[in-house]
Amino acid sequence: MSTEDGARLGLRERKKRETRAMLSWAAVRLTVERGFDRVRVEDIAEAAGVSPRTFNNYFSSKAEAIVARHLDRTLRVAEMLRGRPASEPLWESIAHAARAQFEPPPEAVAHPVTDRRQWIAGVQLMVAEPAMQGEFLRAGALAEAEIAAAVAERTGTDVNRDLYPHLVAAAVTAAGNVAMQHWLRIGPPAEMEQLLSEALAQFAAGLPTP
Repeated sequence: MSTEDGARLGLRERKKRETRAMLSWAAVRLTVERGFDRVRVEDIAEAAGVSPRTFNNYFSSKAEAIVARHLDRTLRVAEMLRGRPASEPLWESIAHAARAQFEPPPEAVAHPVTDRRQWIAGVQLMVAEPAMQGEFLRAGALAEAEIAAAVAERTGTDVNRDLYPHLVAAAVTAAGNVAMQHWLRIGPPAEMEQLLSEALAQFAAGLPTP
């Protein structure tokens, strides 16, 4: 493959990631604003500036499109963990990787939320929607498997035979879920990144009794 062909391929992949991110953000924003049942695939496609056919090239449902942002962010934890220094303690690396998921990737879409309390109320309704539960479970399982694989690589354990990488991955997933629920429960001025860091620190310390 020539350099020019590689550049074209890189540009094409970047545009695909950007389109996917725009569709997912549009799905989230419209659902938070209107409610799950009042959003159609056509509405999401229009908000993202593409056709419904293009939407269907990326997602099989609006629930999948909504959860895609969450999935991409959690998958980045495994990616960032693989990039941490080998000499760094595991839980310190995990904390850095978990915080890095909140740094916007190049294809990220702006998040123009003006009323945070109203936004959180909408997110609460969205995540409680029964049609969303299966997608959240699927995304969580995918992300947890990737984190387990990254932990196994880092610790020299076998992801297919050893318990340890799966225990760590499950703890990281649980920390993220609990931090999210706590953030939705208490709202501003709490920050999701701070809550997740605190949850991971508790795990790293062995969950000491308060």
